[in-house]
Amino acid sequence: MYLVTVLVNLPIILATVSDSHLHTPMYFFLSNLSFVDICFVSTTVPKMLMNMQTQSKVISYAGCVTQMYFFILYVGLDSFLLTVMAYDRFVAICHPLHYTIIMNPRLCALLVLASWIMSALNALLQSLMVSQLTFCTELEIPHFFCELNSIIHLACSDTFFIDMVMYFSAILLGGGSLVGILYSYSKIVSSIHAISSAQGKYKAFSTCSSHLSVVSLFYCTILGVYLSSAATHNSHSSATASVMYTVATPMLNPFIYSLRNKDIKRALKRFFEGRNKESFFNKCL
Repeated sequence: MYLVTVLVNLPIILATVSDSHLHTPMYFFLSNLSFVDICFVSTTVPKMLMNMQTQSKVISYAGCVTQMYFFILYVGLDSFLLTVMAYDRFVAICHPLHYTIIMNPRLCALLVLASWIMSALNALLQSLMVSQLTFCTELEIPHFFCELNSIIHLACSDTFFIDMVMYFSAILLGGGSLVGILYSYSKIVSSIHAISSAQGKYKAFSTCSSHLSVVSLFYCTILGVYLSSAATHNSHSSATASVMYTVATPMLNPFIYSLRNKDIKRALKRFFEGRNKESFFNKCL
């Protein structure tokens, strides 16, 4: 699953960079999402695979905090990028005549940069607060990676303040992103509803159906994991369910976009045909 995630996300990045037809805001955000998905799975899965091969499940304190930082960073980035992509679809459908003016390269770069900065600051805050906690020796983390909530519950010191900060940031950043996505789609649905022809409605909806599928997959799996773990208080079932959004979601995202998107299919075809021709001419020379 890790290899599939890397091997299907990487061609999307290469295709969007190399193909001039995909030098648009939507595909710029998509290539960033693919890059973040590769980094996301690379934060947890390689260590897990190494543990399985060596039969050793030990991780150092510094390694655990570092893994936690990057995990929070990339989860936040996924959430922010999906919100930015929803805004892009909102502008494209609700304000099509002003799309190129509003979604100019400078704004697109600023939106991605702001996503990185907010995610990095949030991850840094959470990691620094965890580093201030005191832990007993020989801890056993009831998860396959250093998940923030699991680590906090293992601390010997008082965790009330960090719990409040964790829940506040989750509501503010995660909830804020979800509200932004829902608002964008409420405007998109009302705009599509106002279109008179059935063909026009289908064309408008088809431009955002892939993004809507990815958003549903991302938020439903995360909410499902944490709501079920809160209801059952079973750490083993929570860890098993976490595989859905830590491994399965990044793997499925490029399939959803490439299978439903003719531009991506054509770009990937041109990219691989170009690679094959280049390899053929190199052999002839």
